[in-house]
Amino acid sequence: MTSATRALTDDTFDAAVLASGRPVLVDFWAQGCAQCRLLAPVLDEIASECRDRLDVGTIDLGSNPETGRRYGITSVPTLLLFVDGEPVRRIAGARPKRALLHELAIGLGGG
Repeated sequence: MTSATRALTDDTFDAAVLASGRPVLVDFWAQGCAQCRLLAPVLDEIASECRDRLDVGTIDLGSNPETGRRYGITSVPTLLLFVDGEPVRRIAGARPKRALLHELAIGLGGG
């Protein structure tokens, strides 16, 4: 099974997220994080279901600390929703899919 999310790095972040013409949800995660493991399949489902209007990327802070520092990420998982290259919504911690979709709709101007 292929993941619908895109793996990001410090080197690819700006082009994939900030320069994107679409909203991008970024999952800041770390190895050994139980909540991160629980959230991963939820994000994959959202990426598949919303692929026509939202990109979803993941960035491992252990391997890519610079981007996390740039956005003040102090705990994982943290999700940032970027619209037009700007973070418009921050969600800390894992959420059930329905709650996460509701929070994303608010960040995208819906709901």
